[in-house]
Amino acid sequence: MEKTSPISEDELKKLDTLDTNEGATTSSSLNTSSSEESLPLGGAGAAEDPSEFSEDDLKKAEEFKSQGNDLFKLGHFEKALDMYSEAIFCRVPKKQKAVYYSNRAFTNIKLENYAIALFDANEAISCDPTFAKAHYRRGSAHLALNQLAEAIKDFKRVCHLEPQNKDAREKYQNTMKEHKEREFAKCIMKDDERIVVKVEDIVVEDSYAGPRLETPEDITPEWVEKLMSFLSSQKVLHRKFAIMVILRCREIFEKDQSLVRIEVPYTEEITVCGDVHGQFYDLLNIFKINGNPAQNNPYLFNGDFIDRGSFSVEVILTLLAWKAALPKHMFMSRGNHESKNLNKLYGFEGEVKKKYDVKLYDLFSELFCYLPIAHCINSQVLVVHGGLFAKDGVKLEDIAKFNRVREPADEGIMCECLWSDPCDQNGRHPSKRGVGVQFGPDVASRFLDENGLKLLVRSHEVKQEGYEYQKGGKVLTVFSAPNYCDQMGNKGAYIRFKGGDMEPKITSFEKVEHPKIPPMAYANQWNMF
Repeated sequence: MEKTSPISEDELKKLDTLDTNEGATTSSSLNTSSSEESLPLGGAGAAEDPSEFSEDDLKKAEEFKSQGNDLFKLGHFEKALDMYSEAIFCRVPKKQKAVYYSNRAFTNIKLENYAIALFDANEAISCDPTFAKAHYRRGSAHLALNQLAEAIKDFKRVCHLEPQNKDAREKYQNTMKEHKEREFAKCIMKDDERIVVKVEDIVVEDSYAGPRLETPEDITPEWVEKLMSFLSSQKVLHRKFAIMVILRCREIFEKDQSLVRIEVPYTEEITVCGDVHGQFYDLLNIFKINGNPAQNNPYLFNGDFIDRGSFSVEVILTLLAWKAALPKHMFMSRGNHESKNLNKLYGFEGEVKKKYDVKLYDLFSELFCYLPIAHCINSQVLVVHGGLFAKDGVKLEDIAKFNRVREPADEGIMCECLWSDPCDQNGRHPSKRGVGVQFGPDVASRFLDENGLKLLVRSHEVKQEGYEYQKGGKVLTVFSAPNYCDQMGNKGAYIRFKGGDMEPKITSFEKVEHPKIPPMAYANQWNMF
């Protein structure tokens, strides 16, 4: 997968440029433990004889690392992985090899391959237990996987190894605080508690010049078009009207099963879009190219509307407004990023609190729990955000009856719908992300046959052209955020299905310009990368 845009100078500083002639070989076991007690305070073990390593190997390894760094700078992360792997294969001292593993871990974090990043960080620590960056990488991967207790151990270790590291100390303190807050929330949480807001008590200032609502019935297509124009000029919908949109959609979504069946008439079409990730101006471009949602132009957005991109509030309010205006012609699936844990790390929580307040963030979080996790179009095409399941035998009815009104767990039907990925090897394999599974063409074929389906459409992964078929042609990935995070250089895509033949017609599109607010602008306290 080609990545083209440059990386910031701050990120480049995080790539280690250590040159050393000390060290040896690596461990090969996959161990993701972060136990402090197992880590010695000394160096990387017994002293190594420099004569064991040839000048040719040492030079070659550093050349591979340098090429990897150059590719990383350009955002060519997959190719950077290859170069770091070549460096790792060279016979060099352990401390030198630790650098290569650490750089590869960092690159895998950029690619959201968190399980692989854990492996690489562990290998780096095995080579050099005193290498602070390796502990930092492992802590970041644990944090991305919501493994806060393990992340705390790693960030604490970095603080011990580098007492002056302000970033590690801040990350340690933030993670400790979040861990305590979650433990406290568990003690007071009530599963059946709904958020109540007295909308009528909210005052709208005379100075507010944006779209207004008297009742939820005023949310019409014409009103949504005014809203999009208003938001595109970087103005904020009044809190009262944002709440009215959210509450109206909560009423709609709570009536749905976890799997929603969509019927598209023989001569009509439906558009399926993948991840948007807060890229509001690219969303507007989709509507410009393909038309606004309408009774004769229905849409299904397949999750991950928010996070990373810094216009997530604008995206989610626009999509929800269309849902309120056209409840039978606008469909929305939950993605893995419609969850509290990821919203805290990747910007949505911070953005909502900046543009509104914590009360509105809580309303969004509650609403996300009511989003369906799957859609079936004309009994032929299943659409889920992530993919398939850890075991055979799952039926559509099992998905439909699943109790989705909760935060996603780390396993089970809901987790796998949101997190799993296809691969080209038959069978099931551990997820490179550390959550869900990887499933092969044979698994997909069996599932589709058992449920009388012809195609699985999913999202969840960046693709260079905005889409990609799994080997065998029965799984189609669609991703609708071009130049993802202003880095990846990919196109976006959407799919149109005609009710008659239900054959996918795919359109790829390029990025458009947006206001100069960078991705992750509201996630600075976590500094994930």
